[in-house]
Amino acid sequence: MVAHDDQTLEQELQVALALANKAGAEAWRIQKGGKLGVELKDGDEPVTVADRLASEMIVAGLTEAFPSDQLISEELTPAESALGSQRLWLIDPIDGTKDFIIGSDGFAVMIGLCIDGRPKVGVVHMPAQDRTYWATPKGAFVKVGDNISPLQVSNIASSTEARLVASKSHRSDHVDRIKAELGIKDELNIASVGAKLGLIAMAVRDLYVNPASKTKAWDTCGPEAILVRAGGKLTDLLGRPIDYTRELKHQHGLVASNGLIHDDVVARLAPMFQHLI
Repeated sequence: MVAHDDQTLEQELQVALALANKAGAEAWRIQKGGKLGVELKDGDEPVTVADRLASEMIVAGLTEAFPSDQLISEELTPAESALGSQRLWLIDPIDGTKDFIIGSDGFAVMIGLCIDGRPKVGVVHMPAQDRTYWATPKGAFVKVGDNISPLQVSNIASSTEARLVASKSHRSDHVDRIKAELGIKDELNIASVGAKLGLIAMAVRDLYVNPASKTKAWDTCGPEAILVRAGGKLTDLLGRPIDYTRELKHQHGLVASNGLIHDDVVARLAPMFQHLI
């Protein structure tokens, strides 16, 4: 029988870490081998054999370890009863599939656990970079190679000084409007949502804004657990908490920050994107 202590969740973390590493190693092996078996789903979204295999491995491992828990993977049709359950695992087997396909190292395996609708455990594993972020209510950490460090967001308190992180394959003209409105000059482009929030948690970046409504609950659950425990904040474009109990698709965009600049960013950007949300 597993421990369900919300103050530790150590067993949940260790299972998630082991599965993310196992799935990540297999995905990286497939990427290097070049036999990706790319197909399109939902009209225009690519999926590979690695996405599906990583999903199967993680789902099987979580089901074995926590048979009473609900889970949703990007590559599976979710059970109607899953959303709103007391314990819900959300899995993105490969976040950043487009970059994975072209051989980039910016993809990540992501696993998150929501308890009563809030992210409590998060793992973001980037096998090609030998980097893993994780968090429980006890703390947030990053491992790069053999070095483990606690995570703490930056102390930048001015939106103008914020270092923006934006999408690499999905970058839109909205990013230029955001930079102009906030007076931001510094921009870094990477693929995975989890990698973006991880860099904010590491104090390497300070802000991520996505006005689009394409992200899903599995894109943010694990990363949010990490960012929040490191002192940061994630909301929609109106400054409201992400709701993991009602819908899989984030309809009102995302703002992730170090927390100190969050309210100012939301106040200045929400009117700009009101037509989208």
